[in-house]
Amino acid sequence: MLNGAGRPLWFQRQQSPSRPVKQRLIAKITTVLQLVPLVGHLSRQKFIAQFVIGLIKSRNVHFCEVAQHLNDAVKPASNETRIQHFFRTVQPDYLALARLVIALLPATGKLRLCLDRTEWDFGRCQVNILLVTVGCGAWHVPLYWELLDNRSGNSNAAQRIAVLEACVALLGRERIGLVLGDREFVGHMWLKWLKDNGLNFVMRLPKHHLLTAESGSRRAIADLGLSVGQVRRFAQVQVDGVWGQAWVKALEGGEFLFLFGTSGLTSLGQFYAKRWTIEQCFQNLKGRGFNLENSHLRCHDKLRKLVALVSLAYAFCLSVGQAADRRKPLAHKNHGYRATSLSRHGLNIVRQLTRPETDASTKVARMVETLFDWLIRQITLYQIPVEIVG
Repeated sequence: MLNGAGRPLWFQRQQSPSRPVKQRLIAKITTVLQLVPLVGHLSRQKFIAQFVIGLIKSRNVHFCEVAQHLNDAVKPASNETRIQHFFRTVQPDYLALARLVIALLPATGKLRLCLDRTEWDFGRCQVNILLVTVGCGAWHVPLYWELLDNRSGNSNAAQRIAVLEACVALLGRERIGLVLGDREFVGHMWLKWLKDNGLNFVMRLPKHHLLTAESGSRRAIADLGLSVGQVRRFAQVQVDGVWGQAWVKALEGGEFLFLFGTSGLTSLGQFYAKRWTIEQCFQNLKGRGFNLENSHLRCHDKLRKLVALVSLAYAFCLSVGQAADRRKPLAHKNHGYRATSLSRHGLNIVRQLTRPETDASTKVARMVETLFDWLIRQITLYQIPVEIVG
């Protein structure tokens, strides 16, 4: 995409070093949103950029808190009025947001989809979100979601299939290496759809689901006689009327880790362990990051917009944290995990950079701007197919 001078669009926002880092980042994000337009007008694209920085600065989804950081040139009350107007009248393109998230992903390696549901109550309002994250390794961000209107109940097969169909349409079936889900995501219709569509999956099942052998005999996993910590594998077994592989581990208190899937018998346990990435994502969207569950919004349409903007802020923070970790690796604790998550690390960096006294010439500031320049070029010039590995 070219500007009026015939140059690529990403050239048109080269700021002078004296310009505050906050305004430089808002300009970079605005340029990204011009290339992948969640909304149609430049003023609204700039508003989203300001709102994302406001979310990061405030770490709060309350409009009155974000308004303190939205536009420094006007009063917070005017900022809050603008926020309310946006949420009342503007309809973002959620598929455009998904395409932007995909542009942040590595160019090679298989992608993993994790499916889960989160809910909370605000008075009599029940928020119930069915969400799919996409990524690889520790890098996972929201790709697609729907707000369910079923009194905080579990999702049904039709709802799960609908969100996965949207993800398949965005990524292409060949790009999806693995689909992961917890004990809620069971049933013949759901498992059969995954298998019929050639999607490798690992789902954890409740312990009452029965195993059916090729001989036709059926038994419960509680009758396998496993001691705590012992594992039993089944290369070809039927569960809920679908053939696949099963992996059962006895836990304390009469519980079991009961996995069913098609991704390879020896890898079921290893692959399922990667489901923690969506739990970490929820933690950062909610309590430890942006406090999404503190929202006072009751309207599902407005809540869906808020989830979109929080997800965008989270994706940018995670990208910054990952870039910073490559430049200077984070310390690891004795258990092997990072002392600070990548997203929290990125959030802290952006919050520090957007303070008024920050020097735009520092290495960290240049690193963040370089990251956005890379993203702009990636979207503008290098939209090429990627090979995915599981």
